[in-house]
Amino acid sequence: MEIVIIFIQVILIFIFTISAALKFLRKPMMVQHWKEYRYPMWLIFVIATLEWVGVVGVLVAFWFHEVLVFAAILFALLMISAIHAHLFRAKHHPLMASNDLAMLLLSITLIILSI
Repeated sequence: MEIVIIFIQVILIFIFTISAALKFLRKPMMVQHWKEYRYPMWLIFVIATLEWVGVVGVLVAFWFHEVLVFAAILFALLMISAIHAHLFRAKHHPLMASNDLAMLLLSITLIILSI
């Protein structure tokens, strides 16, 4: 089971590092999505910071396993809000939220395996 947890940790670290970087760098694709969500632009930095905090938490969890459940909960909450933004605020096609749903399911899996 430990190998499954490590595998999921690596995936989440990779995906959320890229996601946070795209937000911090204000890449045009991310800014366009943000405008479609109708959120204030300052919130993009708050979300990127929270994603970065989650990445650090998952990294720290390699040594202090107790931290993993908190980082996974943070990621799950972020993904629930991302799915909401895609489907209800921006009215995107459900396929646009598929990556967020996958990250939500991985986060929930980590929560279950960590308690």
